[in-house]
Amino acid sequence: MRLENALADAADWAEFGFAMLLFLGSHVFAAMPRLRNAAIEKLGAVPYRTLYSLLSMALLVWLIRAAARAPYIPLWEIAEWQFLVPHLAMPVVCLLIAFGAAVPNPFSLGGRKAGFAPQSPGIAGFSRHPLLWGLAIWAMAHLFPNGDLAHVILFGLFASYAIAGTIMFDRRRQKEMGLVAWQLRAAHTSNFPGVAFCTGRWRPRLSALNPIRLGIAALFYVALLALHQQVIGVSPWPFG
Repeated sequence: MRLENALADAADWAEFGFAMLLFLGSHVFAAMPRLRNAAIEKLGAVPYRTLYSLLSMALLVWLIRAAARAPYIPLWEIAEWQFLVPHLAMPVVCLLIAFGAAVPNPFSLGGRKAGFAPQSPGIAGFSRHPLLWGLAIWAMAHLFPNGDLAHVILFGLFASYAIAGTIMFDRRRQKEMGLVAWQLRAAHTSNFPGVAFCTGRWRPRLSALNPIRLGIAALFYVALLALHQQVIGVSPWPFG
């Protein structure tokens, strides 16, 4: 029986490791311009983005489910208040995604180079990397109610990957733009969320809040709550 349990545990850890390897490998592929451009040239931009998004989502769901199946090795005791942390953080994540996708932002993932105004940088004033910080906040918030080894590895790697990505994108864009152009374009922005606001370099304009994007953020949050148990396999309402 002990041998069977050990083999089952090893198989579950192997599945988790393989899912993690494939997920990270798919993103390394997307970060390599030569390979990515070759795929876009062969498939077309829209089919490539569609297929890549579907693949990433499928791998993410598998990875999260594999972490849940991995042997439970507790690292800290879970208190009731820790289950509330994701509920406080996820509205912020949904807002970052809704306002960070497909907007004028030449600095990072998900932004458009056209239409960016350095004096009025929009979401880039809050952070040059809203999607990556959304991923980091999602991961860090989910660490609180998941204090076992597999989930700490999972969410810790996601948070580290996202934060490292913000630094990588800043270095890449600075090299592409040149130091002077970078300083001019990034003067009213910041990497870490809110720093430009706290230092007075950026002030949000309420008139710039897009009600459609606010609605998308709200719908996204509701959808995450509604589909969490069906897709992830865990209820978002542990006290319900």
